[in-house]
Amino acid sequence: MDKKEIVKDLLAQLNTELEKAKAAYNTAKNTTQDADNKAESKWDTRSIEAGYLAGAQKVRVDELEMDINVIEELSDSALNKKPTVGIGSLVEIKHNDTVRKYFIAPAAGGFMVNIGGEVALVISVFSPIGNEVLDLVDGDSFEVETGDNTREYEVISYT
Repeated sequence: MDKKEIVKDLLAQLNTELEKAKAAYNTAKNTTQDADNKAESKWDTRSIEAGYLAGAQKVRVDELEMDINVIEELSDSALNKKPTVGIGSLVEIKHNDTVRKYFIAPAAGGFMVNIGGEVALVISVFSPIGNEVLDLVDGDSFEVETGDNTREYEVISYT
């Protein structure tokens, strides 16, 4: 899997999400200013609720813009193989006899990328797995606590 293609696909997905978030923000913002939503009584809170929604949508827009900036700043050297797993690494991790690919990103975790039929999950270094896998090498194991359970993982390979 070409890591430059992963970054390109991730940026495309982030930009799509950003456009959706901007549209939702504009809709919510316009709703707060719409004369039809003017309070008809002291219990009518449509405009106030739309304002809260607009505020939350604005936060989402800001977060996506920040994620895009951080991902765009990934240099080619960040995508090169390092002595240990780090930001920009593509890692194969085994859990319960299932091997999955993860791309370690500085932000924007949770996106799936599909490059040439191969799928990888983008995880940030702030996620439980992303944090634990940092600085490991092939064959290393690590554990992640999830509520009352502890899950064990193994690094199969990384690039």
